[in-house]
Amino acid sequence: MADKKVIMIAHKGYSGKYPENTALAFRMAGEHGSGGAETDVRYTTDGVFVTHHDDEVRYADGTVMRISEHTFAALSAKPLKNDVTNDEVYLTTFKEYLEILKVYNMVAFIELKGAYPKEKVKAVFELAAEVYDLSRCILQSFDFDNLLEARALFPTLPLMWTYGRSESHYERCFEHGFSIDVDQYVVTQEMIDDFHAHGLEVGVWTVNDEDRVSLFKAMGADYIESDFYC
Repeated sequence: MADKKVIMIAHKGYSGKYPENTALAFRMAGEHGSGGAETDVRYTTDGVFVTHHDDEVRYADGTVMRISEHTFAALSAKPLKNDVTNDEVYLTTFKEYLEILKVYNMVAFIELKGAYPKEKVKAVFELAAEVYDLSRCILQSFDFDNLLEARALFPTLPLMWTYGRSESHYERCFEHGFSIDVDQYVVTQEMIDDFHAHGLEVGVWTVNDEDRVSLFKAMGADYIESDFYC
């Protein structure tokens, strides 16, 4: 399936060249021409959704704070540790991420990190609908039950099961209409063809080798996540 249009997704923003999950990384992905940007979302004690992979936030002054134990004001009061560029960067809100992606019309790959009760899942995607467009957002999760809950709350929200090396029985996605985001070392041509036969999409993560990017394009992947080739 060569020459199929593939959407390149900047993993945690343009994280190969800029500090991951920051407004700078998202903006530079847009400037670079990325088709989308993936991010991880957590929430603070006062309910602000932020883009950060780990619960711990490391700062330029050497201190560490936990997102789950502090307010957004406290967490965003000083610059983050940045070993990638000379820029001063701060903890970014999910709202700002959405606003940046809207400017560049990018697809939003969204992974909810940590425990997400039903009301928080509802709040995250109500915000996405308000700021951007749910049709341009894709919820990803390793937890199949999270996807089932999101489907009940938002029937039209695109959903992807994040599928790694320890997973099996991807065929259960077909019953629920879930697309799949697959570890690059697990994806097969048969899997891609199966999902396409069911009218569903396939993403591949996280591909930082140019030859393998070309391989997955030729195999017909719909999305490829990368830190560099985005």
